[in-house]
Amino acid sequence: MKILLVCNSKIPVNTYDDAERVLWWLGKALIKLGHHVTFLVKKGSRCPFAPVLILDEKTPLDDQVPADTDIVHFHCPPGSPVAKPYIITQHDNRSEAGTLDPNTVFVSARQAAIHGGSVYIHPGIDFDEYGSPELHNRRMYFHFLGNAAWRGKNVRGAIDIAAQVGARLHVIGGTRVNFRKGLRITLSPSVRFHGVLNPEGRNAMVNNSKGLIFPVIWHEPFGLAVAESLFFGCPVFGTPYGALPEMLGKTMGSERKPHVGNGTVEAFYCDMGCLSVKKSELVEAVKNADAYDRVKCHEYARAYFSADRMAQDYLRLYEHVCTGLPVHADAPVLEETPDDKFLPFGA
Repeated sequence: MKILLVCNSKIPVNTYDDAERVLWWLGKALIKLGHHVTFLVKKGSRCPFAPVLILDEKTPLDDQVPADTDIVHFHCPPGSPVAKPYIITQHDNRSEAGTLDPNTVFVSARQAAIHGGSVYIHPGIDFDEYGSPELHNRRMYFHFLGNAAWRGKNVRGAIDIAAQVGARLHVIGGTRVNFRKGLRITLSPSVRFHGVLNPEGRNAMVNNSKGLIFPVIWHEPFGLAVAESLFFGCPVFGTPYGALPEMLGKTMGSERKPHVGNGTVEAFYCDMGCLSVKKSELVEAVKNADAYDRVKCHEYARAYFSADRMAQDYLRLYEHVCTGLPVHADAPVLEETPDDKFLPFGA
């Protein structure tokens, strides 16, 4: 197939932005499977393995799609319609109620249910970018991976858990003094902030961690940090919100509205970690981090979160759409505008 991947950002990225990294990995995996991929992205982009076209936001998209394209895959909201078959991956949660395009694909079952849809494909990571994890090395600390500046990621909760355990925490993706989204100064000497590390630095840091402490207080659409940490043999200690339960193996229902109160489940224990709305339960689980099997966590990530699996899942959907059928028979509808309250996380 001849596939056009569209995103209104530059590639590659040096940050932890999920959409751009998934776009990159998907393109590589599709080419490896024998398909022809072209990127339509912002000026300043480059790619060593596929052609790059520059997205002109002032020109109708239909005029920018090569004539021989079989399917257009958007990783951003389309600015205008296209005549070719297409799908749209919804990477983020919508902030306003409304009807989505019938060809919307979500990144988790939970995200799909929240938005009134049912079709989803879990993102996958390119294991070649992570090297070979050292699963039997001595590990002395825990890590947090994500945009620590945003309250929904709850780095404060991760810091509190580590402090109660008496463990060192390395925060990848944040700074000790944060002015971006409200002043936050972290004084705890047991926490070290690293900002956005390059891939080599991130890999080395996670590869020496006992586990990921990730007590998010919003409905995480997917969470590449979870897949990346599991790949390095790190169990996950977090909250049962958004996609986290299904990422660790718990299949959730397809209810159309998000749960409130205590979220999807109050607590969930498995071979890959522990999820709970109670800080005290996470503290106890973190104390026992060494009891988790790192090899099992690594093998689980390889089995479920590979870019190759993601590409194969999308190819089946491409073929479906190219027959003239929509992704959803009925357009997904987010019936209520989400409130701005964060989800519970208690003692």
